[in-house]
Amino acid sequence: MDSKRLILFIALSLGIILLWDQYFAPKAPPVAATQPQVAQVAPQSAATPGGDAARLASGQRVKVSTDLFDAQIDTVGGDLRELKLKAFDSANDEKKPFELFTDKGGRVYVAQTGLVSTAEPALPTHKTVFSAEQTAYTLNGDSLEVRLSAPEANGVKVDKVYVFRKGSYRVDVRYDIANGSAKPLSTTAYYRLLRDGETPEGESRLTYTFTGPAVYTSEGKFQKASFEDVAKGKADYVKNADNGWVAMVQHYFVSAWLLKPEGGASVCANDKACRFELKENAGLYSAATLVDVPAIAPGAKKSLSVPLYAGPEEYNTLVKTAEGLELTKDYGWVHIFASPLFWLLTKLHALIGNWGWAIVLLTLIVKGVFYPLNAASYRSMAKMKALAPRLERLKEQFGDDRMKMQQATMEMYKVEKINPLGGCLPILVQIPVFIGLYWSLLASVELRQADWILWINDLARPDPYYVLPALMAITMYLQTFLNPPPADPVQAKMMKIMPIAFSVMFFFFASGLVLYWLVNNILSIAQQWHVNRSIERSRKAALQS
Repeated sequence: MDSKRLILFIALSLGIILLWDQYFAPKAPPVAATQPQVAQVAPQSAATPGGDAARLASGQRVKVSTDLFDAQIDTVGGDLRELKLKAFDSANDEKKPFELFTDKGGRVYVAQTGLVSTAEPALPTHKTVFSAEQTAYTLNGDSLEVRLSAPEANGVKVDKVYVFRKGSYRVDVRYDIANGSAKPLSTTAYYRLLRDGETPEGESRLTYTFTGPAVYTSEGKFQKASFEDVAKGKADYVKNADNGWVAMVQHYFVSAWLLKPEGGASVCANDKACRFELKENAGLYSAATLVDVPAIAPGAKKSLSVPLYAGPEEYNTLVKTAEGLELTKDYGWVHIFASPLFWLLTKLHALIGNWGWAIVLLTLIVKGVFYPLNAASYRSMAKMKALAPRLERLKEQFGDDRMKMQQATMEMYKVEKINPLGGCLPILVQIPVFIGLYWSLLASVELRQADWILWINDLARPDPYYVLPALMAITMYLQTFLNPPPADPVQAKMMKIMPIAFSVMFFFFASGLVLYWLVNNILSIAQQWHVNRSIERSRKAALQS
């Protein structure tokens, strides 16, 4: 790819991304100064834009440690208030685990559940104070149950049970209901994810990635809603289904209540449709599913369990968890290109066992597929470069008469059988594929903490020594010498400066993305140099014959 078109391509692509992020991407409204009505609240000293943060009321904390989680369950509501993922470092401090759920530091992102009934007795909600059998649990075997008990009300006893399993990011949240009253008991359970609208930890300011609620059903497929649309009541999604999931999505990670886990039955009782609700209340956003519990006869018991997935957007894990959950790796409008490219990347990684070399090999394959198109483009540019001296003479001949200069130039192209657009059209065909590859790498949590070589030990973070971005700048600059210089001296100078200016952006990009661009540039330089040499040899042979 010649430098002018490469630079324009990069500028256009990054410009679109940055402009979209700045002006068009959904922005979360500021956290309201009023206290959330969704739960009891207490003032908190930390402030957020738009007013003082409020946090949920707290009781006793039950700590749970598994091979994948460090979790905290609050006795108020039995909420899952804190969830640290041991396998992933914090974006802000590599010595600390990544914190997915939290209600500290002015932030709110928790998993809540409750039971509601139109008749007596009052059933436990996210405001009810539960009692716990113990305050600390450690997973030693294959599974661990954490049971919390609500105060008995008119003979109805309710326990809330968390089931953690070894090696799994899925947590089953179960209600055990014993109806000791004299009347049948009808109730609806709600399972919801509650969070603020703030930017998640580690979110890049250079590129926009979606943060917000999403719903999946077999009818509507993957439907996401911005916080802004939720706040305005404009969120468009399927509201009733007997399958699917409701989630909160962010870069690299997702939490989702699953109505129909992969390989399991729907939790919707008696084939009734469950309901989805996306709501905003005083700066906090709720993504919830409501499940009707079949009537429980006097003296009978009933259990209802809804799985919660809370973890990384790892493709191989998501496809085994629930139908469509892999779509939370959101590629936007380039999904049709990004999905197969990421699939190929995973196959290459399975073959060679290193994500960095898998990126290199994937770039080689994509470059090979487009080799004929690029060759045609480079041949066109090489021929135009060969005409550069003649163009200079035309410029001297016609001076400032741009009309005659243009006519003479087009006549020369016609005689030499050169299409001025021949170098651009092949590149336009490739742009969606290259953008798709960019987004497939950007959305890949698999690159987080993934080693490549030497000092590159996290392909999702910038190069700590800026070696890859520096090499990227050098390759972009070298490409300018392989192309015909612009006729305008000012443009010629700009073409020398622009590669350095644009390469500054790559100093802040993830190493995996820069690696892809660097390999692509090196291959482009090699191919363009080869084509230029071939054209030059052919031209000399023609002159000698």
